[in-house]
Amino acid sequence: MDGLPEFRVLTPRSVAAAVAAGARPGSRFVAGGTDLMANLRHGIGEPGTLIDLRDIPELHGIAAGPLGLSLGAAVRLAELAEHPAVAGPYPALAAAALAVGGPAHREAGTIGGNLCLDTRCLFYNRSAWWREANGYCMKHRGDICHVAPTGKRCHAAFSGDLAAPLLAHGAEVEIAGPHGLRRQPLGDLYAEDGAAHLLLAPGEFLLRVLVPPDPWPAAYAKARARGAIDFPLAGVAVALRLEGTGVTGLRVALTGTNSRPFLLAGTDALLGAPVDAGWRERLGKLVQKQVSPMRTTLLAAQYRRRVAAALAERLAGHLADAATP
Repeated sequence: MDGLPEFRVLTPRSVAAAVAAGARPGSRFVAGGTDLMANLRHGIGEPGTLIDLRDIPELHGIAAGPLGLSLGAAVRLAELAEHPAVAGPYPALAAAALAVGGPAHREAGTIGGNLCLDTRCLFYNRSAWWREANGYCMKHRGDICHVAPTGKRCHAAFSGDLAAPLLAHGAEVEIAGPHGLRRQPLGDLYAEDGAAHLLLAPGEFLLRVLVPPDPWPAAYAKARARGAIDFPLAGVAVALRLEGTGVTGLRVALTGTNSRPFLLAGTDALLGAPVDAGWRERLGKLVQKQVSPMRTTLLAAQYRRRVAAALAERLAGHLADAATP
């Protein structure tokens, strides 16, 4: 990696001060910085100002109440994984937090940072000289996607872990910006475009995540090249509700395969039936039809497609087994 470019660091202590600082041209928000700083060392981006959000009280804290779970965007992943209000009622979310990077990453990385993680690609996350030698790419300084040269958009993959279980639990996000606060479903934060996957207006940043109460039983698992540190090649969260032997509720969320994390569509067709071998096969086929992994990692796209389906089938089976008396 190269040295860091020169930049100024601001440390606002209120939401209003952070919003005002974000109006500066060429500014970027940062919390843990575990992904951003690595990209800057690779010559990806040259912000004139970094706005450190960690000193803003509203971005901290985990609170559980009748309305559900409130998670400050600057809460560290290590704290999220260990908090009793998360680890007990929301084990899939705790598992996803523990799956991020290594211990040092989780001590620095934050909820908001993981949800706003930059997309990744074999042709993007490289040294500056390597990217220059290849004519750069559509995501940064170039005009072609090396993954799909005839295409019109970037296919870099979103690789945050937390988005999948939060989508499966129906989470919403609160966003602060120049026009005040707004609240929206988490899924509306993302677009299927690796170069512009975050739908945040200039000067906006995540304030908190809001998770509904009474969560369905859920689980999260991911495939990666190594057993630690690596980003997901495919990450799957399944939330499953059973009554008797039939499925009455099902949400499946995926990450690592597309340019955005997303909820699987068409799961209503699987309601009312028991989770048997045929049911799991139908779920797997549904996953394979909707994920669209490309050649953005060292492993084959078809492997990532099949492993996403296998993880969904396996997690649904485990949850059904756990619910069976």
